Amino acid sequence: MLRGGTVVRRFTVLYASGFLGSGIVLLALTRLMSGVRLSAPTPPSTGVPGDPSGLAAAREEIRDLRTRLADVHGQQEHRWVVASLVALVVMAGLSLLLGRLLAGRVLRPLRLITATTRRISAENLHERLAVTGPADEVKELADTVDGLLERLEASFVAQRRFVGNASHELRTPLATMRASLDVAVAKPEPAAQTLALADRLRAELDRVDQLLDGFLLLARAEHGASADRTLLSLGELAREALGARGPGVAAKDLDLRLEVRTAVRTRGSAALLSRLVQNLVDNAIAHNEEGGWIRVAVDGDGSESRLVVETGGHVLDQGEVDRLGRPFERLGTARTGSEESSGLGLSIVAAIVAAHGGRLVLRARPEGGLRVAVTLPSAAPEGVAVRAGATA
Repeated sequence: MLRGGTVVRRFTVLYASGFLGSGIVLLALTRLMSGVRLSAPTPPSTGVPGDPSGLAAAREEIRDLRTRLADVHGQQEHRWVVASLVALVVMAGLSLLLGRLLAGRVLRPLRLITATTRRISAENLHERLAVTGPADEVKELADTVDGLLERLEASFVAQRRFVGNASHELRTPLATMRASLDVAVAKPEPAAQTLALADRLRAELDRVDQLLDGFLLLARAEHGASADRTLLSLGELAREALGARGPGVAAKDLDLRLEVRTAVRTRGSAALLSRLVQNLVDNAIAHNEEGGWIRVAVDGDGSESRLVVETGGHVLDQGEVDRLGRPFERLGTARTGSEESSGLGLSIVAAIVAAHGGRLVLRARPEGGLRVAVTLPSAAPEGVAVRAGATA
């Protein structure tokens, strides 16, 4: 029992065993010290010395006294045993209670350290345990954790700063390349090879530009949601994203269904949440089959707002789907168009969801295709159905 269970249980058993052992030793010592029997005093003779009848009566009275003394002593022994058992039972209960109280008192700083450490994440690495008290082992542990958090914060800040600065600095040579291409194409009667090369380079530069935008947005999302949070409707964001991507939907002849069951709202960065919805819709369109379908559903309750984007297609492996929230992770060639993806779309979605205190669940549908569910905290929900079963 000492090896299993929680630390509180182990400390409780140890303290209780110590208290109970002390009680048993105390009762044993009490028993030993009170176990000396005194011999019964010889009663005075009632007869005349030398009188046989008086001597016999005295002896009979002595035997009677000894019998009664033995009975009294036996009763005392019985009462002592019962009292000792009752005392041991009471002592056992008190030992467990005192052991539990002492264990809780001793481990209280550790529970505070655990709760605070569990609350600290990449979004609030600036927080510290800041345990006060004597310079004991607990404070040394807390100071060690604070030092680790400080090093992690510095590492995260340096990483985000590097991504942001590198992305900004790379835009200058990209702009120079675009200008050089424009100058080459603007010359009188450019060669056909020059035009073809310019178109190809522009396409590659567009991809690099999109990749840099993804890096910047990912760095911003991982840094945490911005302070300018507003009240937003996921249904409206979904309508805007689907409306702007009508040509892409029509190009693949996709069956698009938009379902807004309740007018739920959430609070967050308009730019980040809009990009979240756009990335999910773009991902659903790009990695879909010709003549496939997309279902976008928005619902929620008083505590949560949910956005679900489902697509049909081939049966996917759940192990590969679980990795899609990481940067540059893609599925195999079973998903159409995966070779054209930067691999940042769903990782940006995951970072935005985490920055807004939500959850992202990626599931491979048993019938084929992918189901992406985003859950965000609700804010000022309205319990009125706005649109149900609408087809965009």
